[in-house]
Amino acid sequence: MEAPIFIKIDEYRDVVDILALLKNKIKEGKALVARINDLKNEEDAELERWTAELDELERKVEGIDESLFKV
Repeated sequence: MEAPIFIKIDEYRDVVDILALLKNKIKEGKALVARINDLKNEEDAELERWTAELDELERKVEGIDESLFKV
């Protein structure tokens, strides 16, 4: 069994304050990571749209190319 640890009240308050600050910073960090993840997802969706549009444009150009050279 562990023996109790005694600390001064003012040191205890400092530790409590530091822990509260750390918890707040962790919460802020998680919020930032969530925002970055949201931005990444938006960016990925936009890139997918661009890729789909380029693929469609490529199909149309290939169709025109085939039509021109069938003659």
